[in-house]
Amino acid sequence: MAQAKKKKKFFNVEIPLIRKETQLQAFEVKELDNRYIKYDMTRILKGKSAILTIKIKVNGDEVLALPTELRLLPSYLRRMVRRGTNYVEDSFSTDSKDFQIRIKPFLITRRKVSREVRKALRNKTKEELESWAKELSVEKVFDEVLKGKIQKELSVKLKKIYPLSLCEIRVLKVEKERKG
Repeated sequence: MAQAKKKKKFFNVEIPLIRKETQLQAFEVKELDNRYIKYDMTRILKGKSAILTIKIKVNGDEVLALPTELRLLPSYLRRMVRRGTNYVEDSFSTDSKDFQIRIKPFLITRRKVSREVRKALRNKTKEELESWAKELSVEKVFDEVLKGKIQKELSVKLKKIYPLSLCEIRVLKVEKERKG
């Protein structure tokens, strides 16, 4: 005997980080658990090309979206780098209150600078970002990076070493949950 076909339905998913709601298609709510969504943030960030990766968690009927990665697109960064400037990048892992996260800062100087200045910028950036992330939860970290709050504070602190034309967090990624 033929079985009745199931029909896919749309389920509302709340994304509290950007205060938006989206819909995902599935047979049941439970199928949405541990699914990843990539959300284009270009319009929300006023032209700063970025992709937000979100993981879906299902709690009974409640469907929540937790941020896992925020990545600036290379096309945006290439547009920002000009001739006669230097860029400084770094990649390090640090702890927030509840997760271990990977931060990749991206700095562009106004003119060409010596290797010593670039090293000083890189070290100061790492020190500042580690102390900043240690006292915040992951949701708060993503929120402050999206609003540009930490980038502005960091730029002001790094101005004492050398003035920057751009100070961004290129990649912010959740690596694993912290024990304890």
